[in-house]
Amino acid sequence: MPISMSRLSVPAFERGLGVLSAILDKAENHAAAKKIDEAVFVQARLYPDMLPLSAQVQMSSDSAKGAVARLAGLEVPSFADTETTFAALKDRVGRTLEFIRSVPAAAIDGSETRTVVLKARSGNRAFEGQDYLLGFALPNFYFHLTTTYAILRHNGVEVGKPDYLGPLPPQS
Repeated sequence: MPISMSRLSVPAFERGLGVLSAILDKAENHAAAKKIDEAVFVQARLYPDMLPLSAQVQMSSDSAKGAVARLAGLEVPSFADTETTFAALKDRVGRTLEFIRSVPAAAIDGSETRTVVLKARSGNRAFEGQDYLLGFALPNFYFHLTTTYAILRHNGVEVGKPDYLGPLPPQS
């Protein structure tokens, strides 16, 4: 039985965004317990030429909402990239979840061959829906989620693999 595009996309983004929110909670609690200004974490980078944690969260959000919108043939919601606190970053994650949950599965299903065009400074890139989801959107989403995790872990937040994986689905 083939798997639908909505089943390939929405649950993965929901799970990943839930993980993102949970590790941001851990970071916020860690900063408070250690009396460290949360801006230290929000602006932290793994290397000077990399984007800070705030941008990693924003790009995770952008990847998820952009993928669902594009696959459904909808306008991608625009969120200003102005978050400077854990609360604001978690709010963005929540708004992203709210959006992706609002898109009916029927709008996404059947998008395997829908043309998806990404606009970039270097020029537009066209994909078929399934190639876009599996070859670009999901890898990009997980890259920024993983980088967020790595920045927090590098800066002493006690997160581990179970935090990254999130709650496992029940056994059947």
